[in-house]
Formats: sequence, structure tokens, C-alpha cells
Amino acid sequence: MKKLQGAHLRKPVTPDLLMTPSDQGDVDLDVDFAADRGNWTGKLDFLLSCIGYCVGLGNVWRFPYRAYTNGGGAFLVPYFLMLAICGIPLFFLELSLGQFSSLGPLAVWKISPLFKGAGAAMLLIVGLVAIYYNMIIAYVLFYLFASLTSTLPWEHCGNWWNTDLCLEHRGSKNGNGALPLNLTSTVSPSEEYWSRYVLHIQGSRGIGSPGGIRWNLCLCLLLAWVIVFLCILKGVKSSGKVVYFTATFPYLILLMLLVRGVTLPGAWKGVQFYLTPQFHHLLSSKVWIEAALQIFYSLGVGFGGLLTFASYNTFHQNIYRDTFIVTLGNAVTSILAGFAIFSVLGYMSQELGVPVDQVAKAGPGLAFVVYPQAMTMLPLSPFWSFLFFFMLLTLGLDSQFAFLETIVTAVTDEFPYYLRPKKAVFSGLICVAMYLMGLVLTTDGGMYWLVLLDDYSASFGLMVVVITTCLAVTRVYGIQRFCRDIHMMLGFKPGLYFRACWLFLSPATLLALLVYSIVKYQPSEYGSYRFPAWAELLGILMGLLSCLMIPAGMLVAVLREEGSLWEYIVVYFSCGSF
Repeated sequence: MKKLQGAHLRKPVTPDLLMTPSDQGDVDLDVDFAADRGNWTGKLDFLLSCIGYCVGLGNVWRFPYRAYTNGGGAFLVPYFLMLAICGIPLFFLELSLGQFSSLGPLAVWKISPLFKGAGAAMLLIVGLVAIYYNMIIAYVLFYLFASLTSTLPWEHCGNWWNTDLCLEHRGSKNGNGALPLNLTSTVSPSEEYWSRYVLHIQGSRGIGSPGGIRWNLCLCLLLAWVIVFLCILKGVKSSGKVVYFTATFPYLILLMLLVRGVTLPGAWKGVQFYLTPQFHHLLSSKVWIEAALQIFYSLGVGFGGLLTFASYNTFHQNIYRDTFIVTLGNAVTSILAGFAIFSVLGYMSQELGVPVDQVAKAGPGLAFVVYPQAMTMLPLSPFWSFLFFFMLLTLGLDSQFAFLETIVTAVTDEFPYYLRPKKAVFSGLICVAMYLMGLVLTTDGGMYWLVLLDDYSASFGLMVVVITTCLAVTRVYGIQRFCRDIHMMLGFKPGLYFRACWLFLSPATLLALLVYSIVKYQPSEYGSYRFPAWAELLGILMGLLSCLMIPAGMLVAVLREEGSLWEYIVVYFSCGSF
């Protein structure tokens, strides 16, 4: 936006990005700008990319666990309510902003340079997440290769990495069924394989002494980054074709795992445990907070991925329809994943003779310990193990594509004449830099750093960014102007439902989440390891840095403009509709 002259500071100035052609008058437009930038090559590219971005690892290893610990089937009530209040409106807002502007998370803030720091905060958050998220993909690759054997390496004890506590957790059969095992004083071979062989965590004394680099993890991480780079080499033109496989094939594998799971003895025991409604949980505020958090993180709002993908759409793409397809499809996928996971856990609990809650875990513990252990109890266990980890690989890659495309698009949109012709080279440099920064995650104590990044990189900072974005678009840019822009794209204006959510319900809900996360703050931990104070401080600073980007961006915007601070504030806030 051009600098405002003193005479202009006495009247509202319409931002020069999201204006109708008639509003722009005789302004000289760069007609080749959008053409040089590129678009999706097919109608389904965008939709499948959004599905792949939203449907990720969290649908498999986080939603089922959250559901059963927060009321089972009753959890679906707050889940779908929060989807309606937060998920769908914020999803549609971000898509609309990206599609109308055809710009990335940084350049889109031409609507109000005062809030450009929110775009910078998005990039910081997504950069930190991309570093550790690809390490998880590296773990998946490690297990994928390890499954290419006749006998899974975590099936038996007696290996060099096993301890005296290792016990093959298999129920001993008699006439009355499985004899229950005492799991409290033993460790399964799958757990020792994960912690002592894959992570080699015994070689580290803590986060401050990570130990040496694990060459096998280092190579897996390198392969993960090579795959990501090759898939985003030509931007959305290449990644938009890859998602035809990576966004659809996981559903085929999930269906195979679901059919295999529900046909196992004891499967219904796990499904019943997963979905049995416990409506008294709805009286707890924690359940509603957990539902909102699940919606907030699973849809990927605030990371800039949705905005980036939508910016490559044609101007009249029906993102209203796409919003409901993706958000509701994401919810249904999470529920189906719960059936696939808990049917196998039910079989596992029956084989071991223990309750389901003793074998159920969330996060990496489910993906790399519990489910692999369950696979060893099935016939053709290497085949089912390979399918499971291949599904996780395709789920994770889609999200990683979005993270990298967001960063590359944002920076190239800021410096189009320098970087856009060399976008492939720039993408490669980004991948190399992030690979080098992620090498600490391949050390013996790399899991400690991964947990720290996971806990703080996209926690309260992400909520602050989304709240700021929502308020800036509706209050500063103006809800009336924003709805008029949507009308220009789609042929209709958003109704009362979307307006009420954008103006009040969504920001209020996110503010409640932010307050709750601060009040209920708990220090990071991994198993029995407690992080030192300096690591906790580092994590908090990591989250605060993204928040501080917003006021820092405001300060830079003010310093770059002419006139007094008060005149500047009056101009920008008078442009909105309150």
C-alpha cells in the first residue's frame, strides 16, 4: 500500500487489494501478475489438497483417544457443535480471503498493513511445525522399511536392545480363554523397540544432552525431505497431482484396516468402549474445550495452508461447497478411524485379558507402540503393518506439502520478481535449511526436542493469530466489505450464521480456549522425564515470539507511514464496519 500523504489522512482510505474493479478506477494493474503466479491445473486439485491437508495423523492417533476419554459417543455432541461454531466459519473465512486476493499469508495483508505481523506469525508457526512434523514422517518411513520382513522386529524379545523387563505380551490360552497378564511390571517388545532401538533414548541424559545423531533416522529424515521437495518442485502444479493419490489412497487402506479390525474376535468390545455414550461428561467444561481443540487443530485453521491453497483457485471457485465437503469429510474420517483403531485394540485387550483402557494410548504411543504390537498378533502381520504405516505416510505427506507450500508462496508473493522465476531453487533451499535444523531431532534425545516443539510451536500463539485475523477482517477491513467480496466471487452474501460466527461466536470461543490453555498450563513431559526450567522457558518464548510478531508488525507499519500515530489509527479503523 502506498504511503498516505497528509491530505489523505482526514478521510477513510479503501485498502487497494480487496476492491471491486470499479473501485480501483484508473489504477494501473499488473494483469500478468496472477498469470505468472499459476493456478491449479484441475478442478479437483484444490479440493483433494484441502482434504489431504486436513485429514492427517491427528485423525488417526488423537481423535479416537479424545473421544473415549471425554464421554465416548457423547463427545460427538460438543464436537459437531464446535465444528459449527468454529470449524466451518473460520475455514470458509480463510478460503474466501485467499481466493479473493490470490495472495499468500504475507501479501494478503495489503488489506491492512497494520496486521501484517499476523502473516509473519503464521510463517513462524508453520515453519516450526514443518521441522518436527517431517521427523514424524521419518519415523513412519523407518517402520515402513522395518515391516518389509517375514517377522516384525518388534515381535519378540531377546534382541540386543531388549532388557530383562521385556515380556512378549500374549495371553496364554486355556479352556476359559486368555489368562490376564500383569502389564504393570513388564515392557512389551514393541515399546522397547520404539524407545531403545528407533529412538535410542537411553543414549541421552535429557534435552540438554541429546547425544549423537542416529544415522538411520538421519537418512529417513533426508528421504522424507527429498520426497516433499520432489512433490512441491513445481508448486501446486506438481503437488496438485500427487494428492490424487496421497489424499485418496489412505481411505482405501483405512477401509481395509476397518474391515479387518471389525472381523477380529473381541472387536466389538473395543468399539463399544470407544462409542458408549457417557452423557455426564457433558457437564464438564473440559469436554467442550477438548472438542474445540480437536476441531481447531484438525482443520488446520491459522497455519496459512488453507489461505495458500485457495489463492491458487480461479476467482469463481465454489469454496462454499468445498468448505462443507472438507470439514464434514474430516469429521467422518475421524470417526471411521476410531472404529478401525478401537476394533483392533478390542481384539488386543481380549488376547491379553486386560481392559481396553490399559492398551489404549494417543499420539506416537498409539502409532509406534500399541498398534504395531497389535499387528504382531494378526496373521500376515508384516502385511498389515506395512499397510498401516503406508497409510500414515500418505496422511502425513499431504499436510507437509501444505506447510512447505505456505512458506514458499508467502515469501515469493512478497518478492515475486526475484523469487518466482526461481521458485524451484528457493523451495530446495527451504527444504535443505529445515532438514539441517531438524537434525537435532535425529539424535538420541531428539524425542525431547520434538515434544517441546509439539507442545509450544502451535499452542497459544496459533490461537492469538486466528483471533487477530478474524477481528482484523471483520472489524478493520469490515464485515460488509468482506461479504460484498464473497458476493462478487460466489454470487451470494454469507447469511446471518456466518456473520454471527465471524463477529462474535468464533472469536469468543477461541478466546475461551486461549484462557483455558493458560489457566490449565502444565509443564511438558515425556514419560517419566520432566523438562528442566530452561527448556520450559524456551518453549514459552517460542510461543510468545509468534504473538509478538503482531505488535512488531504494527510498529513497522506505523513507522513506514507518514502522519501521526492517531491519524494512522483513525484511517485504518474507520475503513471497517462495526
